[in-house]
Amino acid sequence: MNIEKTLFKEAVALFEKRYPTGWGGAAAMYTKSEEILTSVSPEIINASTELCIETGAILEAHKLDTEVTHSICVVRDDENSEYKVLTPCGICQERLFYWGATVKVGIFHPEGDLLFKTLKKVQPFHWYEAYRK
Repeated sequence: MNIEKTLFKEAVALFEKRYPTGWGGAAAMYTKSEEILTSVSPEIINASTELCIETGAILEAHKLDTEVTHSICVVRDDENSEYKVLTPCGICQERLFYWGATVKVGIFHPEGDLLFKTLKKVQPFHWYEAYRK
């Protein structure tokens, strides 16, 4: 099985365990040290303090001093809904750019296909280009 399919399955397994009914979402990331890191978004009372689903895994990668190579965020509306891959928001793209433009991220596809693109393809005019030599 390839990395992308493995990450999808890991994210689904986590949120089905964590959120057996209702809405669910989880992220899974693959690292250069061949580890899979997963995370969920914490349930927050005050919406202004929410964190993205990917944040926990990103912080774990920093803690372990390892490089993220692939990232996916998978959600469902409820236990009867289809899974959806969410393209990272702009904030998470910035967080993932720490490891460079070649990080591959799962992107939304209207027909549900499992597609990954590099951050360079997702955001071709990123500001870091102004500092490349």
